[in-house]
Amino acid sequence: MRDITIGQYLSGNSFMHRMDARVKVLLTVVFVVSVFLCKNFWSLLTMVLFVAVFILLSKVPVMTVLKSIKPLAFILLFTAILNIFYVSGGNVLFEWKFIKITDKGLYTAVFMAIRILCLVTFSSLLTYTTTPTALTDAIEKLLSPLKIFKIQVHSLAMMMTLALRFIPTLIEEIDRIMNAQKARGADLETGGFIKRAKALIPILIPLFVSSFRRAYDLAFAMECRCYTGEGRTRMKQMKCGPRDAVASVLAAILIAAVILLNHFFEKLI
Repeated sequence: MRDITIGQYLSGNSFMHRMDARVKVLLTVVFVVSVFLCKNFWSLLTMVLFVAVFILLSKVPVMTVLKSIKPLAFILLFTAILNIFYVSGGNVLFEWKFIKITDKGLYTAVFMAIRILCLVTFSSLLTYTTTPTALTDAIEKLLSPLKIFKIQVHSLAMMMTLALRFIPTLIEEIDRIMNAQKARGADLETGGFIKRAKALIPILIPLFVSSFRRAYDLAFAMECRCYTGEGRTRMKQMKCGPRDAVASVLAAILIAAVILLNHFFEKLI
């Protein structure tokens, strides 16, 4: 559980740390759209290079980035197995009774795994290099046109940011509960899948109780301080600079490269 780093902020003074939070949010949205536009491995390779460049620009330790990927190992494996055995078409590489593995299935499995890794890695960079306060302000600014429809944009942005912020807190809470259960003699690491799933029940119930109590305390504290969020001032004003322009140019080049590579190279999946 300690390996999960999604939602954490790492203090620093890198290129990405000094970027405007609004630009980083938009850059993440552009990247997610670009990943789903990829139709072959050449365009996907462009996304991988884009992620590598921004990891260098963020100066986030590579081991920290890898930790954000480690918890997804089961999801990646499960997705790959589904694609290998259920995607038909192409040349048959292995066949036994009802099991059939084709080259198209293998291509799809690798393609989807790389796509998921790119999405998680780049999304993690957003929280690694942006404080919760800056992220809230950025989301609120970007969603401000929705105020026309009388949507409470600030409350929506605050909820999204608090959800990200409390991921590390919940992880620490899970680790604390698991240690407490182990101290009482609970066996959480041996046995089959069903036995280990049943062993999680004594962990989930205290976790839900603690989460609701923590949410209630936070809401009560905000209410006691008369916090509404509307009309509040900000000590630090968000301003776009040259580095934001550079990042925007890189994003435009990325989209253009993906479109061109999709056009000139044959679709692999």
